Order: sequence, then C-alpha cells, then structure tokens
Amino acid sequence: MKSVLVTGSTGSIGEAIARYFHENGYFVYLHYRSDEQKAKALHVELNNSEMICFDILDKDMIREKLENLEIDVLVNNAGITKDKLFFWMEEDEWNSVINTSINGTYNVTKAVIKNMISRKNCSIVNVASVSGLVGNMGQTNYSAAKGAMIAFTKALSIEVARYKIRVNAVAPGLIESEMTKDLDMKSIKKDIPLKRIGEPKEVAECVFFLGDRASYVTGEVLNISGGMVR
Repeated sequence: MKSVLVTGSTGSIGEAIARYFHENGYFVYLHYRSDEQKAKALHVELNNSEMICFDILDKDMIREKLENLEIDVLVNNAGITKDKLFFWMEEDEWNSVINTSINGTYNVTKAVIKNMISRKNCSIVNVASVSGLVGNMGQTNYSAAKGAMIAFTKALSIEVARYKIRVNAVAPGLIESEMTKDLDMKSIKKDIPLKRIGEPKEVAECVFFLGDRASYVTGEVLNISGGMVR
C-alpha cells in the first residue's frame, strides 16, 4: 500500500487532501500541531491512517518523527495567514507566515527526502497559492512565502529528478476554508470567470493528480482559481 504524509491535515484543504488519498487506497499520515481533537476524529474515520504530531518549525521533533518514515508522497500543505497592509505589518506577522510556509516546508522535506531518494518513484506536492503568482494586497508576507515555495518547487524538481522524484505545486485561488469564511463572497465572485469559489475537494483532486498520476510532470505549478488568475 502506498503512503502519503499531509502536513496541516486538520485544515479544510489538508483534510480534503487526506480524505482523497485515503479514498484512492493510500495509507495516510495525518499531521497536526495543536488540534488533536479534529485529528483524532479524522483518524477514526480514515481506517488506514496514523496521527503524527509535531511543530513544523521544531527541527529536532521533526527529525525524531520523520527521518525513518517511508512515504511515497509528501504534501506540504501547512500554512497560515496574517493579512495586513505592509505599512502596519509587524515583524512577528511577517516572520510567522514566512517561517511556517518556507522553513516548515524545508524542515519536513529535508527530513523525508533521504528515504525518498532510496525508495525512488516518489513525489512531493507543495500547496502554494495564486498570491505567490500575482501578489495580493494586504498579503506581502503570504505572497512572499508562497512565491518562494513555488521557486523552491522548481529548483528542487531539477535536483531530485535523477532519483525519479517529482516535485510540483498547486496554486489555489479562493477556496472554501477557515481563511475565506469572513470574506465578501458576492463581491469576490464577480472577478472569477466561473462565478464561484472552489471547494477543498477540487484542490485535493489536483494534488492527487500531481502526486500520484502525473508521472511525466515535474517542476510545474497548477493554477486552481476558476480562471481568476490567467
């Protein structure tokens, strides 16, 4: 049975990704940091799964949890937003978003890549954002973090291709989640050609395609925005 590690499994998109891989026959490692209750509920529902708790910024904890873990697919999904216009953005608001997306992705990938190289035929999917493609007002920190994640994807894909490891990214637009629940959807939908925001499962389908199916695709970024970003 193939296995996948999904960081940030208790978020809306992370949960959808975990469910979709499970539905398609994968053993799922459910990562969480603090929401143990939701992780447990998901673990109970997904019979072929295991909970893994760690802070993605704690290198020692990550090494302990992951360096002997054998997985076929890594999904770097964990991320946070702290939106604010740059003029009023505090240093901790900048650092926490950058650290979570970039250093967190580095830490987790670094811990599992050695075993992936030994196993070969593995893949990594990084969950970026359209904010990393075009920028977004009030999100200099988030846009910088996701833009860096896209660049990381492209560079790493070249380095590990010789080991038959593929590295791709998805760039979701507006997706139903904790991050979008307070937005003015009526106004936002006017700017989306498909006239709706996306569902978490629609992101999960794309992540699964890149992680499992797209055997001749690497170093790519799949835009999932309903035509909002073209």
